Order: sequence, then structure tokens, then C-alpha cells
Amino acid sequence: MERDKLDFGRMRLWPLFRAMFVPTLIGMICTSLLTVVDGMFVGQGVGEYGIAAVNIVAPLYMVATGIGLMFGIGASVIAGIRLSQDNVKAARIIMTQGFLASSLLALAIVVAMVVAPDAMLGMLGCSDRLHSLAIDYMLPLTGAIFFVMIQCIGMMLIRLDGSPKYAMWCQAVPAVINIVLDYVMIFPMGMGVRGAAVATSISCIIGGLMALGYFVWFADKLRFYRLRLTVRSLRLSLRNVGYMARIGFATFLSEIAMSVMMITGNYVFMERLREPGVAAYSIACYLFPVVFSMANAVAQSAQPIISYNYGADNSGRVFSTLRLALRTAIVCGIIVAVGLWLGARGVVSLFLSPDDAAYSIAVGGLPLFATCAIFFAVNITFIGFYQSIERPFKAICYTLLRGIILLVPAFILLPLLIGDAGLWLAIPSAEALTTIIILMVARHSFHRLEPARKS
Repeated sequence: MERDKLDFGRMRLWPLFRAMFVPTLIGMICTSLLTVVDGMFVGQGVGEYGIAAVNIVAPLYMVATGIGLMFGIGASVIAGIRLSQDNVKAARIIMTQGFLASSLLALAIVVAMVVAPDAMLGMLGCSDRLHSLAIDYMLPLTGAIFFVMIQCIGMMLIRLDGSPKYAMWCQAVPAVINIVLDYVMIFPMGMGVRGAAVATSISCIIGGLMALGYFVWFADKLRFYRLRLTVRSLRLSLRNVGYMARIGFATFLSEIAMSVMMITGNYVFMERLREPGVAAYSIACYLFPVVFSMANAVAQSAQPIISYNYGADNSGRVFSTLRLALRTAIVCGIIVAVGLWLGARGVVSLFLSPDDAAYSIAVGGLPLFATCAIFFAVNITFIGFYQSIERPFKAICYTLLRGIILLVPAFILLPLLIGDAGLWLAIPSAEALTTIIILMVARHSFHRLEPARKS
């Protein structure tokens, strides 16, 4: 495997950031397009109830993704700092502990899905009409949970190890396989939403195995380290896992926030517009990963650069990277917003027939929803920055603000104030208010913010 030649401490920032950003963006776009295509196949092959049922179950998958990203971010930040200090052994220990912790949590989620599926669907707001379809989608998805976590944590550490192109392939290859299997299982084989879930599980298994294979055969510095089974070692492992979770918790909250966004949206859309409203809202939820992928690609590309230079006490490169990431995030947000404004009717047509009741609801609401893209990109970039310099409290506060504290009241109050348009403007309103607060705080604090190496 030809390794990318990257020097986080001395390479010029724009070529370095570009070398990280381009493959990261391609990989994430592949994953987000997979979500979109999955929705298209389910919408066209099963109908609006099928797409609504998938949207009911999707938060479980997002929780698993969030746990993987939480430990991926946490392990990558800490390991990046240790690598800048030439402590390769500590970086390997951190990596191994992150993989083990996420694996145990994956097992707990799978057990809950298998043992109490009806109770979980009830908590997710599933109606009686959607129950059988939701069960058909949820149970085969259990095979994906462990491997999607491994894939998420693996990609973060693979980039830190200097191989962003391999991380890209860990996303691109499973995405292509999933798209092919989606088509085969939904249309020729007629498996419906169950086929979509099986296709997702197979592709996640492949992605997870590719990530594991990197650390076994191709890794440079980051390899698995054999942990000691002593009381002292277990105590240190628990401490390190806790610190990883604290740093990466904002990323986990971002996935939880998307789950809250979907669950709360499902409830309010169901209340006002019934199943067709949920189906229309599902299209926005399918498209949200496109918005998320661009913003998250910026944050994840900047993270190893910022963490490494933070560990090396090079604050100049830290803040220069932040400025570069913010400019990139704004451009990406504008591209997504304009694309959804101009192409709303065409995008909705990919998912639903014009004869469906959900079609007109989605066409009218999607341009309103699209206004969130620019604000979301800025928010995620700032949250990633604070994680990268070991400021988890600020990252957590801003994530809670945009994803729960402002979002849930917006979903409840805006429809009462301005009608059905408020359903679609709830997410943009929460993101915009969060951006304003972040910028106000940053304006007063950045001149005093001098990252210091953690003692």
C-alpha cells in the first residue's frame, strides 16, 4: 500500500489540509449518497410507508455510529498528542482501549434490539401501521451494529496514522456494495425493507473488516497493543476510556441530536400531517447526512492537524488551521443550501411519485429545511475545534444547544406560531441561534485562549 506522506507539524497548511480533506470528503459523500440511494430504493420499491418505517428505526443506527465516532475522536485526539510527543506506545494503548470499549457497547445495543424490539420501537414513536415494516428493517440491522462502530473508530485513527486515502476506501467500497445489494434485494428479490437492512449489514461488515485489516497489515505507528489483565491496568484503562469518551462525547451527542431531531420530528409531523408528513420529513432526514458529511469532513480533516500541533504547543498552526477549516465549511454549506433550494422538486422525485400525498409536502418544505446547511457547517467546525484542543465542555455545551436545548422547543413552538412551515424551519432556527452564540463567545474568548499541553 502506498502511504500518504504527511507531516502534521511542518508541512504547509493548505496542501496538508487538502490532502486530508479531499479523500475524507469523498469517503463521506459516498456514505451519505448511500443513505440517499437507500431511501430512493425503499421509496420507489416499497412506498411512502416503507420510507417512514426506515426513518423510525434509523436513530438506533445513528446511536451506534455516534458511539464509534465518540471513541474515534477521543482516541484520535489523545493519540495525536502522544504521537507529537514521540510516545508511540501510549498512542497504541489508547487506540486498543478505544476499540475494546466500543465493542462492549455494541454488544449491549444488539442484545437490547433482539430482546425487546417492540419496546424499542415504541420509544422511537412507531405507529401500529408502520410496526411490521419497522420490525422487518430493525432485526436484520443487528448484524451491522458492531462493525459500523469499528469502521467509525478505525477511520479516525487511520487518518491520524497518515493514510486518509485508505480511510476513504473504507467508506467508498462498502457504499458501492450497499447500493448494488440494495437494488438487487429490493427489486429483483422483492425483499422490501428487510432487503435494505440486510444490504446495510453486509456493507458495514465489509467496512469494519477493512478498518481492522489496516491495523493488522498496513499500519505505520498505530497498531494494536496487548493490554495487561491486572487490576492496575484495568483501572488505567477505565480512566483512559473515560477521558476518550469525555473528549469525543460531543460527537456522540451530535449523532444523538440527529436521533432526537428524527424522533421529535417524527412525532410532530405525525401529529400534524400523519404518515404522509413523516414520509415527507424522512426525505429531509435522508438528505441531512449530505449536509453532515461535508461539515464533518471539514472537522475530521482539521482534527489530527490541530491535535498534533496542540500537543506540540504550536498555537499558531492550531488557529491557522481553524480559520482554514471555517472558510472551507462556509463554502460547503453554501453549495449544499443552494443545491437543495434549486433542486427540491427533482430531489423529491427521486424518492416519491408525484401521486403520493407526501410529495407536495416535501417539495414545499425542503427549501425551508435547506437553510440549515451553512449554520450547521460552522457549528460542527467549531465543535470539532474545541474537541481537538481538549476543551470538551464547550463542545458538549454547543452540541446540546444546537441539537436538543434549542431544537426541541423550536419543533414544538414554531408550528404553533407560523403553521406547517415551522416544522421545516425548526432545525435551521436552532442551528442559526447556535452559530450566533458561538461567534459571540468566540469573539470575546479567542484572544485569551492559548491551548496548553495537558498535564
